[in-house]
Amino acid sequence: MSARATDGTSLAKLVNMAIPICRAAQNQCPRTGPGRRPDFDDWKIAVLIMAAILKKRKSKSGQYRFLWEHRHDFMQWLGLSRFPARSTYFERYAQTHRLLASGIILQGRQGLREGLTTARCVAVDKSLLGARGRSGPGKRRRLQAPAPELCGVDRQATWGFSPYHGWVYGYSYEVLATADRGSVHMPLVASVGVASTSEYVTVGAKIDHLPPRTRFVLADGGYDSNDLGDAVERNEQGRRTGRRFLCPRNARTGRGRPTRWRTARKERQAQHRRWERIDFYESPRGRKVYAQRGQSVEPLHERLKSLFELNPHVWHRGLGNNQTQLLGMIFCYQLLLRYNYRCGCHNAKIQWILECL
Repeated sequence: MSARATDGTSLAKLVNMAIPICRAAQNQCPRTGPGRRPDFDDWKIAVLIMAAILKKRKSKSGQYRFLWEHRHDFMQWLGLSRFPARSTYFERYAQTHRLLASGIILQGRQGLREGLTTARCVAVDKSLLGARGRSGPGKRRRLQAPAPELCGVDRQATWGFSPYHGWVYGYSYEVLATADRGSVHMPLVASVGVASTSEYVTVGAKIDHLPPRTRFVLADGGYDSNDLGDAVERNEQGRRTGRRFLCPRNARTGRGRPTRWRTARKERQAQHRRWERIDFYESPRGRKVYAQRGQSVEPLHERLKSLFELNPHVWHRGLGNNQTQLLGMIFCYQLLLRYNYRCGCHNAKIQWILECL
């Protein structure tokens, strides 16, 4: 490890690994609408943001100072004839989250192709983060609150609740990560929103990105939904996909077993599928598979927050800025795992890379 730490070229190698992913992500989400083409491609701005996040510069001013000090290196790595101005970096920062979200999906697939991890079992979970400054009032009270009461409050944040964190005024991020026992747990898909964002709403778009080899999808009680279970276990034609959705029953959505013979046939079939999933979850095999969730995605949240110093609150104010930073953090974590794997370490111990940047 000491030989790698004294190499001094880790940042250049990470940038070179990120460039093809960011380029491909830009091709998947090109700019649309009127207006001239920007002077700097989106993928180049994304790579600059990624490097600043790796260096843990928590303000946009601090990030730009670091990038400006090393502008000659970045101009060479990215093929720039001139370096972006401070105003350009600040303006484009909050708009880069779409590219980073696409880059996370592409890099997750790359990690599977490289053999870094396996995805027979995946887990999805949401985590809350506090906003910078004071906690704000509720939505109705915020509309009527005088300006002094809102001083120092991030007005784009909202209140959210989880059994682990309690009530939090801030933002949330959700990850779909690999959860196989004995393998590296790597995020495959991610999204960021305000703290009040419903898991049931955000997880639907992630189901389409499940790897073909996935057989089990693990979630907590907040995801308990018959529609979500059908989306995982059945295709558009209603045929089984070979996957299983494991989720504990939520008292708010749980119903008793169908007993009324007058219930509509379609509803009876839906309830029957739901109770098949509940019975499998409560079986010994289902409990054994579901135990992998507590060893994968839940510790992943704590690892991310510790590595990028997100306790007790996010780095920025505003939804767009935090979407870029949090998705960039997850993208950097994937990149560090891939770099660590190339160095011959088949684990998630990546702190040494951050220390030698």
